[in-house]
Amino acid sequence: MTRRATLASLLAGLAAACSPLGLLNSLGPRDSGARRVARDLPYGDDPRQKMDVYAPTGASTAAPVPTLVFFYGGGWDSGSRDVYGWAAQALAARGFVVVLPDYRLVPEVHFPGFVEDAALATAVAADRVRDLGGDPDRLGVLGHSAGAHLAMMIALDRRYMAAVDRSGLIRAAAGLAGPYEFLPFDVKASVNAFGRAPDPTLTQPITFARADAPPLWLGHGTADEVVHAEDTRLLCERMDAVGGTCTARFYEDLNHADLVATFSPLFRKKAPVLAEVSDFFHRTLDRPV
Repeated sequence: MTRRATLASLLAGLAAACSPLGLLNSLGPRDSGARRVARDLPYGDDPRQKMDVYAPTGASTAAPVPTLVFFYGGGWDSGSRDVYGWAAQALAARGFVVVLPDYRLVPEVHFPGFVEDAALATAVAADRVRDLGGDPDRLGVLGHSAGAHLAMMIALDRRYMAAVDRSGLIRAAAGLAGPYEFLPFDVKASVNAFGRAPDPTLTQPITFARADAPPLWLGHGTADEVVHAEDTRLLCERMDAVGGTCTARFYEDLNHADLVATFSPLFRKKAPVLAEVSDFFHRTLDRPV
């Protein structure tokens, strides 16, 4: 069976499962040259407000590497860091200390609760990574699907990082298959997560495109039927229009889950997503401030 057929079979055959991508934790192999260096670090009082940290072999306080905070997807109502370690480890193997937080979910919270968690997790991550080989002064955020929405909201809407006293902390942001302009709310996930917002426009990353935003890298699969690639095109166009920096990358025939599944060694040859997002962060975060 080809690699392409294997991925299609895995994702199609398990479409009804809670988290098909989580199976990549056990299917292996994982990337060598990186490992989990901290587990269950709290960033708040809620049981969901905890995070794990992955680091490349050799990262140390004497030779710190750039830091990434990765937010997984799940429609704002599901997901767990316990099943996304393979993705964080893949990024860590490319020279980053990677923080993988959980965040509160619907129905426990609604917008903006999960975005506030993303901002708080990022702020606390910056305080904790220095002892784990990460450089908090070279920090980026990224996510897949709903996690991409979180990453873009805290990177673009200044209020969230200002509320945790870390304005200017985020130096780059990337989104994989993210929803950035999805008004009106017409599917269950968006209605449940955002339907109570007094001003729906404030739930949309595209509202906050600005010239002085951190550089953005947005990736999307052309076969994505969950979040259409139009979202990536629209946000990059808006960033360009206001004088910001945004790179859009469209991957032929990849669907919603494919995009992040290519982080796994099992499916990496399907598309160079991991290499290209890693290159973006190294180019951006390794530049002098």
